[in-house]
Amino acid sequence: MSSIIDYSAFAPAAQKLLAAAKEWATVPILGPAAYLLGVALLRNRRIKKNIKKFNFTTRESMAKMTDDDAWKILMDDGQLEFPFMYLKALQFALFRTYGIPTISETLVRTGQFARPEFSMKRYADTGVLIAEFMGNAPSSARAHEAIARMNYLHSGYRMSGKILDDDMLYTLSLFAVEPIRFINTYEWRKASDMEVCAIGTFWKSVGDAMQISFDHLPSSKTGWKDGIHFFEELKAWSLAYEAKTMVPSKWNKDNADQTVAVLLYDFPVIMRPLARNMVLYMMDDRLREAMMYEKPNIFYKIFFASGFKLRKWFLRYLSLPRFRQYRRISPGTDPEARHFLVNWEGAPFYIEPTFMNRWGLRAWFTWLRGMPVPGDDPKLGPNGYYIPDVGPTKFEGKGRDQLKQTRERLQVERTGQCPFFFK
Repeated sequence: MSSIIDYSAFAPAAQKLLAAAKEWATVPILGPAAYLLGVALLRNRRIKKNIKKFNFTTRESMAKMTDDDAWKILMDDGQLEFPFMYLKALQFALFRTYGIPTISETLVRTGQFARPEFSMKRYADTGVLIAEFMGNAPSSARAHEAIARMNYLHSGYRMSGKILDDDMLYTLSLFAVEPIRFINTYEWRKASDMEVCAIGTFWKSVGDAMQISFDHLPSSKTGWKDGIHFFEELKAWSLAYEAKTMVPSKWNKDNADQTVAVLLYDFPVIMRPLARNMVLYMMDDRLREAMMYEKPNIFYKIFFASGFKLRKWFLRYLSLPRFRQYRRISPGTDPEARHFLVNWEGAPFYIEPTFMNRWGLRAWFTWLRGMPVPGDDPKLGPNGYYIPDVGPTKFEGKGRDQLKQTRERLQVERTGQCPFFFK
């Protein structure tokens, strides 16, 4: 007698299994679709949120932008919206100044950048002071201390005429102009009017704090109506100054060679020709000729142009924006304390020799190439930096009275308010 199995008892379980399979089958389709929708919804959310937050919806409203407002907007740009290109723009701004012979000659003659034994430290020290007054609120003690120290380091050269007032203004202009140029050229969206206004407002405040004259700008006597107005005049003057003074010079090439060596320091030897050609690609003809460099091969031009376009497209349509957790806030407010850098390019100056910094992946990559890791060399500042001593070794411990006077002036003048005036 044959047994009969009642398969109907399994029907509910089979139906559930089939339904689950159908649900999972939609994942390869709905999953990517949901991700792309999320990118589309979130990619421009921060800029829209900031426009609403600060209420800078019109050109007229931007006339009320304060230095504190501008700093907050630029912190989002530099750390969340365009972190890679914003940093490269600031580095390139410093690099571009070496295309002016009067600037590069001073650096070569003082030996602070054209000599390999000093170039790494000067690069790190310059980065430290800029990071301090860009990474801390305009009215903060740390920002004031950093600007006071920078003013002191420049003071002797300015008084003796070795650093020209025009060169000071030109250098300042690049830190405003280059980030906007890099964003508009290489990033996933253009800079908004609010961001242009913010960068003009912020660097006007820095220029005032450094006592840089704006007399060459058309509206210096009547005043600027907003940061955009100031930015446009500063940019026009900067381009005209370049056209007049950026000419080929051996001084330029000496500084450029040392700077490129610093920029390529972290690259494996086999990759350095590629990285060097990327630097050449990002130069315009005037700068390249002033530094006496050759044009990159057409192959490199096509390669890098395609790579930057692909990056722009990927960020715009396939990459979620950085979350606010990525934003770094400078720990502590005391300028008298010692501080550390978090990341390093070139030699690891002022990097705390923590376990991860000495034994993490970055450290192994550095060690395998025979280069020092944080804590190996006492000359690299493993105990951090002290803002009043940042700069060439010969200036350590000097200028305390001048630093105190500048701090007191900035406490009165640089309070985070609007830096523009009207007569």
